[in-house]
Amino acid sequence: MHTINWKNAILAGLAGTILFDLFGLIMGMGWWDIAGILGEKTGLGLAYGVFGHFSNGVLLAILYAAIAPSLVGPYWLRPFIFITAQTVALVWFFMLPLLGAGVAGLNVGADMAIGSLVRHWIYVIPFIFLINKEQIKKIDQSVASQVS
Repeated sequence: MHTINWKNAILAGLAGTILFDLFGLIMGMGWWDIAGILGEKTGLGLAYGVFGHFSNGVLLAILYAAIAPSLVGPYWLRPFIFITAQTVALVWFFMLPLLGAGVAGLNVGADMAIGSLVRHWIYVIPFIFLINKEQIKKIDQSVASQVS
């Protein structure tokens, strides 16, 4: 039976969101650009935007922790598979069009698609170290032994 290490999942989500924001700042998008957009679009202000942004980061980490054993590939590759699928499905085809940027942000420019994907890849780096890789390895070994 698979259980989630809640503390590590929450820490991975928070750390990943900080890395996501730092990378955005380095790339010239400003600090808390996503939080600012969330606060502005909802009309609830920056504090709500920051809360929503970090909550989303934590929820994605918890979701990943729950499904990681079902993903294929080495433990270090699984977060990248997960977040790439999430970015394409939910960011490129839902969020960016909703914000008027078009599919994958192409109305703004091709760098929007690439930038959003790279930011999400940066976001999942803590998942490799904090979301119990030993447990994933044990589950993989258990499944492999059942198949044999």
